[in-house]
Amino acid sequence: MELNLIVKQVLLDIDFINRYEALSKEYSPEKLRNKTPLKYLDGELVMDMISEAGYIPGFDPKEKFFKFYEKIEDYRFGLHIVLYNGTVELIWAVKDKEKSIAGMPWGIYSRLMIGPDYRIKMPNFSDYDELEDILKTAFTIYEDFKQVFLEIAEQK
Repeated sequence: MELNLIVKQVLLDIDFINRYEALSKEYSPEKLRNKTPLKYLDGELVMDMISEAGYIPGFDPKEKFFKFYEKIEDYRFGLHIVLYNGTVELIWAVKDKEKSIAGMPWGIYSRLMIGPDYRIKMPNFSDYDELEDILKTAFTIYEDFKQVFLEIAEQK
C-alpha cells in the first residue's frame, strides 16, 4: 500500500507519528488501569463535543461512527471517529475532487512510514472528560494536517 506523497510530507512536517503516539501513551490502558472503560455513550454528548470544536457533526448509523467534513478549494477534509468499548479510532478522510488520497485509521500511518511491525494503539477513555481531551488533541492534529496539506498542495 502506497502512501500519497503529499500526505506523507504533511505527516512528517506536523510530526504526526510522535504526536499520535504521545496521545496513545497518555490514554493507554495501562494509565487507565484502575478505571472502567466507558462502553455506553450518549451520542448527543459526542455530537456536542464535535460541534463545540467548530465542526458540523454527523453520524453514520450503518457503520456506527461520528464524522465531519469540510470542503476547501478542490479538497474535502474530514475525520471519522469510531468509539468502541472505551477506545477512540480516528480515520482521515481526504479527497481531491472524488479521488480518496487519505482514508485510513491513524494507527496505520506509523506502519506505512516506519515499518509494518510499528504499532500505535488507539487512545482509551473511561469518562467523557477523557474523551473530550482526546478529541481536542485529535482536532488540533487534524487542523495542523489540513493547513500544511493546503500549503504543500498549493506549491505543486
